[in-house]
Amino acid sequence: MKAAVIERPGLDNLKIEELPTPEPGPGEVLVRLRAASLNDRDTLTVVGGYGSRQKQARLIPLSDGAGEVAAVGLGVERWRLGDRVIGCLLPNWQGGELSEEKGALSLGGSVDGCATEYRLFPATGLVRTSEHLSDIEAATLPCAALTAWSAVITQGRVGPGDVVLTQGTGGVSLFALQFARLAGARVLATSSAPDRLQRLRELGASDVVNYREVPDWGRWARALTQGRGVDHVVEVGGAGTLAQSVRAARVGGAISLIGVLGGAKPDFNLALVVMQNIRLQGVTVGSRDQFEEMLAAISAHRLLPVIDRVFPLTEIRTAIEYLGAGRHVGKVCIAI
Repeated sequence: MKAAVIERPGLDNLKIEELPTPEPGPGEVLVRLRAASLNDRDTLTVVGGYGSRQKQARLIPLSDGAGEVAAVGLGVERWRLGDRVIGCLLPNWQGGELSEEKGALSLGGSVDGCATEYRLFPATGLVRTSEHLSDIEAATLPCAALTAWSAVITQGRVGPGDVVLTQGTGGVSLFALQFARLAGARVLATSSAPDRLQRLRELGASDVVNYREVPDWGRWARALTQGRGVDHVVEVGGAGTLAQSVRAARVGGAISLIGVLGGAKPDFNLALVVMQNIRLQGVTVGSRDQFEEMLAAISAHRLLPVIDRVFPLTEIRTAIEYLGAGRHVGKVCIAI
């Protein structure tokens, strides 16, 4: 089988190799992967950015993958040959709250990922693909979509009449916009280019703002809510945007901390968080149970992920560079 392998940290060390196809043992499922997708975490893992928390030598990258069952091991009853499936990023997290043990295994991080033609999964580390989705579309869900679902629905409990603020046009932000609209919320969104702002409107944002032209967009959000502030902010910028997110949030509102694209050491007025009783909540993907709940909603509404561009596996280095340049709107994917 063909697989992308990082011999040692560094994008220049990422190469396509021919490896033996594994065979499933008891409780395991061999999946013929047809597609994978990229996330910001992948730009870090290829350079060893997670340190001791990731596999440093001969890592097969990418956390997200989808395909069909090619073989099953002894004792596997849930899956049959040909079943279309998606891998869980954290295969040990079946349900309940996240713990150290449940988060110990992460695909494309602490263990090999999905940039390969075949991969073994525990039978409990897979979910069934929604029938209306292609494998490329299905491969966008394990990290970005499930993170957005956890932030907006599971933890955020966003509902009709709420106002949600999203940032940019990356995978998590667009899924958050889509899920908030499914929940009946109004969505305000930021971006930095006219074509991207138009795309946000097309996806359902009621109001959009160019954050380069309006750097104090927290006040913009408050003005649009008659000074009240938004109920929920999906925060992906980190240090670069958190101060504005705090300004935008209403008294008693919530900020879901997901990304640190603008840095990890914020400089903002912490007193505002206290005085406004704002809840800051970190979000790390979700459990298999949450994944299946999300898929049920996606199927019911026939929601489609936003795909920016698809690269072949042989061009995975180019795909990672493209993602890192930040020119995408939606998900960057790999056809395997």
